[in-house]
Amino acid sequence: MTPRLSVKDLYVTFRTAVGKVHAVRGVSFDVDKGETLAIVGESGSGKSVTAKAILGILSGNASLESGEIIYDGMNLAKLHERKMCRLRGDRIAMVFQDPMSSLNPIVKVGRQITEAMILKNKLSPREAKARALKLMEEVGIPDPIRRFGQYPFEFSGGMRQRIVIAIALAADPDVLICDEPTTALDVSVQAQILELIERLKRERNLSVIFITHDLGVVANVADRVAVMYAGKMVEVGSAEDIFYRAAHPYTWALLSSMPDLDTQDALEAIPGTPPNMLDPPKGDAFAPRNRFAMQIDYEREPPMFKISETHSAATWLLHPKAPHVPVPATIAARIERMKNKRDGESHKPE
Repeated sequence: MTPRLSVKDLYVTFRTAVGKVHAVRGVSFDVDKGETLAIVGESGSGKSVTAKAILGILSGNASLESGEIIYDGMNLAKLHERKMCRLRGDRIAMVFQDPMSSLNPIVKVGRQITEAMILKNKLSPREAKARALKLMEEVGIPDPIRRFGQYPFEFSGGMRQRIVIAIALAADPDVLICDEPTTALDVSVQAQILELIERLKRERNLSVIFITHDLGVVANVADRVAVMYAGKMVEVGSAEDIFYRAAHPYTWALLSSMPDLDTQDALEAIPGTPPNMLDPPKGDAFAPRNRFAMQIDYEREPPMFKISETHSAATWLLHPKAPHVPVPATIAARIERMKNKRDGESHKPE
């Protein structure tokens, strides 16, 4: 099956007063129709830059050095801005992190939803309003007729994010990029937004790229997970691979920092800080923070080792000559609890 969107060997840099920042370094991934790919990593790992490169909305000091972004037979990295403008929002849409900064505070939400419909789809104001009301209902906005004429400040954070999702869906896109859409929301509202995105994906056969720093957020919505560190993909696999068979020490560290209601153990912080991307480190970028690092980690960058048909990781620990390092006991216990919880839920009566 041909992927709906394919990113190949993407490199993005930023020009700054103190030098060139290597933000994205050789990122590759595919997203299939009806699939959710979660891209997970700390702040500064290159997740949002990758998403903005797909949409062609990088800042003026950014440079897409090399790579391909293939959608519908076109390389978006080489596409003229005029053609890219036709695709942006129509075929590939984005939901940003903070709904209040995404919405114009002095324009009623109804007008913000219908604006693109009228300009791009050439709908009449009446047709656009009817479609907007249907969209508002679809994303769970109660009393859409009344809400259509209200301003963003009259909505809660969760309702504002639903409006942003409605705007993103207005042109019926194929690909929806969600850049940390639940970060500013409380836990119960997060769950509602995640459930909404999952439902819309199924109903519309959307391809979803879900960007987050929190593995726990995507546990129930991701089909595949790509773990990103220092501008590179360090582990890619199905959700089950990443949560139950993680192989990269950075993925172990992310799992250990997830809140867990079933244990009294303290959360484990990841030691150290991410590397300075003005001068990316030689070898494995995670080595200085990795208690399992070997000498080779400081000298040579690890390739992606294939673990299974669905699972790969870039760590020298997977080399045939590397010493065996078992999954840390705290992570193994956490994985066992997650498996038991999953199995228990799967056996619940309907």
